[in-house]
Amino acid sequence: MLRLLTVALAALALAPVAGAETVRFSTFNASLNRSTAGQLIADLSTPANQQARNVAETIQRVRPDVILINEFDYDAAGTALKLFQDNYLSISQNGAAPIHYPHRFAAESNTGIPSGFDFNNNGVVGGPDDAYGFGFYPGQFGMAVYSRYPIDQTGIRTFQRFLWKDMPGALLPDDPATPAPMDWYSPAELDVFRLSSKSHWDLPIVIGGKTVHFLTSHPTPPVFDGPEDRNGKRNFDEIRLWADYINPFRSGYIYDDTGRQGGLGLGSLFVIAGDQNSDPLDGDSIPGAIQQLLESPFVNSGNPPASLGAVEQSALQGGANRNHKSDPQFDTADFPDSAPGNLRVDYVLPSRATLITDSGVFWPLSSDPLFRLVGTFPFPASDHRLVWSDVTFFFAPAVFGPPALLGSPFASSGRG
Repeated sequence: MLRLLTVALAALALAPVAGAETVRFSTFNASLNRSTAGQLIADLSTPANQQARNVAETIQRVRPDVILINEFDYDAAGTALKLFQDNYLSISQNGAAPIHYPHRFAAESNTGIPSGFDFNNNGVVGGPDDAYGFGFYPGQFGMAVYSRYPIDQTGIRTFQRFLWKDMPGALLPDDPATPAPMDWYSPAELDVFRLSSKSHWDLPIVIGGKTVHFLTSHPTPPVFDGPEDRNGKRNFDEIRLWADYINPFRSGYIYDDTGRQGGLGLGSLFVIAGDQNSDPLDGDSIPGAIQQLLESPFVNSGNPPASLGAVEQSALQGGANRNHKSDPQFDTADFPDSAPGNLRVDYVLPSRATLITDSGVFWPLSSDPLFRLVGTFPFPASDHRLVWSDVTFFFAPAVFGPPALLGSPFASSGRG
């Protein structure tokens, strides 16, 4: 009875943010990465790159208000960020309306930055697998954010240099060839090993006079390692960082790149977005990895983005898809059919006290003229699909207790 009363009081307390409007948040691993430094700038310097045109058209068709692009090579001058807007997003692609984002953000990524250590224990120091994050040059596989709404530059927090060992209970990998526990990395290596394979960003987006924290990341794929499962464990803990960050009862250990400690306060508005490289039931991630977010009492995981195209392709492609446990309508990536098959790895997850009015995965049916944007010829935009959710924000005064007790009736709406 007490719980029901708490739920009722919390529901009554929810009120729209002043001047609130429905905002479309999106994430898209667009594969705008290149094999050599500077190549993305060269490709975007003219409006003729077909893959970039397909990425831009996909964005123009969906028209998100705020979008995270994973695998967007970083350059310190922000040249690629500007070129993609000017030469692609601002130009109509195949009749789609141009889209302009007055606010953009990119920052340094751990990918490709030499560590000076033999992280993969192959006896050789150097190369992409010994960088702080896998990459052949600094900034490869980076991130970029485009927004119609202002980004509060003074409130941005980045967590590029947070050390993995500083996470309580971290799943540090173990060398199975020795009796010592969690010793894949030496003490000297752990003193420099960064948790984030790219970076974690908290970008305060100002919407209707309120701040919505856009929490972006791209955890490492849980593969390309050995029995120590160092990438799987890193993936798990990269996902955990946001799960702890949004929980004020667990975030005290976290520090950002300026040394500021702690996470979000109770009742903060947020949207977690990114290629998390973790499917709830299939693939190679550690069981329970993405559930750290999907089952968080602070997250609204209702109305999950879906598509008919994903269902169609799962059936047509067969292979590993035949044995999957997750519902194929929620798949967001078209991976090799032999293994791991198509998976749900890209997520847009808003805070609990929100109304998700609509959501989707841009994965057209093969009969749809837009299927060319996700097909195999001539230039599919990416092996991932753009994922979006339309979110209206609400607030609940902290006096009513943590979201674990709210059980908000606004946790899901529309298509289940």
